Amino acid sequence: MDREKTVDSGVMTGTIARTVGALVGGQVVSTYEDEDGDAVDVRVRLPEELRQDPAQVGELRLSVPKPMGPPALVALGGLATYERSDTPSEIDRADLSRQVVISANLQGIALGAAVNKVREAASRLRMVPGYRVIFSGEAEDMMETFGYLLQALFLAVILVYLILAAQFESFIDPLSIMLSLPLSLVGMAAMLAITRDTLSMMSFIGLIMLMGLVTKNAILLVDYAKTLRSQGMDRRQALIVAGRTRLRPIMMTTLAMIFGMLPVALAIGSGAEMRAPMARAVVGGLATSTLLTLLVVPVTYSILDDASGWFRRRKGSTRKEGGF
Repeated sequence: MDREKTVDSGVMTGTIARTVGALVGGQVVSTYEDEDGDAVDVRVRLPEELRQDPAQVGELRLSVPKPMGPPALVALGGLATYERSDTPSEIDRADLSRQVVISANLQGIALGAAVNKVREAASRLRMVPGYRVIFSGEAEDMMETFGYLLQALFLAVILVYLILAAQFESFIDPLSIMLSLPLSLVGMAAMLAITRDTLSMMSFIGLIMLMGLVTKNAILLVDYAKTLRSQGMDRRQALIVAGRTRLRPIMMTTLAMIFGMLPVALAIGSGAEMRAPMARAVVGGLATSTLLTLLVVPVTYSILDDASGWFRRRKGSTRKEGGF
């Protein structure tokens, strides 16, 4: 548009845009119902033979009101010129920045793996300053969800430790029990690898459940060992007796939970495929943590007990030296 000519002619830019849009693109002026009861728009625009060539747009006449006399007709070609160019059909924005959205459907690949491949491919692009690649849609939702799940996992571990410290009245003894938590990750990872599942939201929920389930075996073992030691039994003998005595209840509770999770782990029923990774993570974590807890926790308890005894003796000797 020639701004000076349009101002001199008394034609506004909005008037030209509305006129061309109505005559070429059409303008809905009414609706009517067809025989099927569907509403059909009535669109008014130039006949097809008058909008075949862009040059015909320049021959359009615009009505310009005059202060004195009837309105005048001004040719659009005298106020504007046209040229062919590539422009976006629509402009999308996110956070006040223009964006181009590229989306795809996934088949045979997990969302996390697809995001990693796209991120690797995007890193090889040489983009001019001002351009960047961000992930949105399901990828953004997945990252946000995993952030919340990590917070829940961290709080679960902290709360379990605080409860154990309050029950045992010690900050050292719960550490040997908390060692069973990483032991469960071995079985969880192995089970997900065998069943070809990924670390999804459901399997992460299963991991959070494991934080509260796997500690019960170590609690039974350590608590009974401490009870025997309070009765005068040697630490080594107390751990052996506690392991033999608590083996039966440990296996009973673990097998009950594993078999209770089997129907969900086997994906029996409609829609069970989505919940199956959660149960498989729990089953794998319980299996390995139960076996490893009976071997690792007594050793860890002995080491921490020796460290605690050395610290108490060192602290006592320091106080005596300070008293002299």
